[in-house]
Amino acid sequence: MIKDVLVPVNRAGWPFIVIFALIAACLWYWHFSAGLIGCLLTLWCVYFFRDPERITPTREGLVICPADGVVQSVVRAVPPAELELGDAPRLRIAVFMNVFNVHVNRVPITGKITAKGYRPGKFLNASLDKASIDNERMSLKVTGEDGTEIGFVQIAGLVARRILCQVSEGDTLQAGQRFGIIRFGSRVDVYLPDGVESLVTVGQTTLAAETVLADLKSNESARVGEIR
Repeated sequence: MIKDVLVPVNRAGWPFIVIFALIAACLWYWHFSAGLIGCLLTLWCVYFFRDPERITPTREGLVICPADGVVQSVVRAVPPAELELGDAPRLRIAVFMNVFNVHVNRVPITGKITAKGYRPGKFLNASLDKASIDNERMSLKVTGEDGTEIGFVQIAGLVARRILCQVSEGDTLQAGQRFGIIRFGSRVDVYLPDGVESLVTVGQTTLAAETVLADLKSNESARVGEIR
């Protein structure tokens, strides 16, 4: 229970936590009620940047979800040009993160980062489909040992104004390994290879590094779900 409460904080969050704490201290000096609000906001900031450990399924062929959130859409779409995945549509799984989700992002499969590209853009609501095209984004492609290519894209949102990507092209990473964070609400898109179906459905809640999005070695048809 202690481990569930005392969750580590991602290092990218400490500058914000310090700023929030200093503002809270000033507000407290000025007025008790304002200081109390400042303290609550500081605690929320600590909560936002939490970085819990996760148990990642390690079987070969599994595509792991890179983000906490809700599956926004499962559609076929052309990947961003910077991913170098061609012009043909691929199955795209979009996971939307609100301000209460863990925002640390994880690598979907074990492999080498073979493409990385940043594109400035707008800050539309990340739940909109056109956010994949118009919003600021960081695109990455990971290539597995068998040549499988998976594209995944960090997309800024209405509130999110800073994408942090902490890996470089040429790095070799493990499935579920941390690679970056998006501050204050956003979205991550995953582009699957042809012939691979989604194992998640729209509206499903996901956990980064734990939820399985797809199985490269399975012939299972796309899953469907319903509210119960």
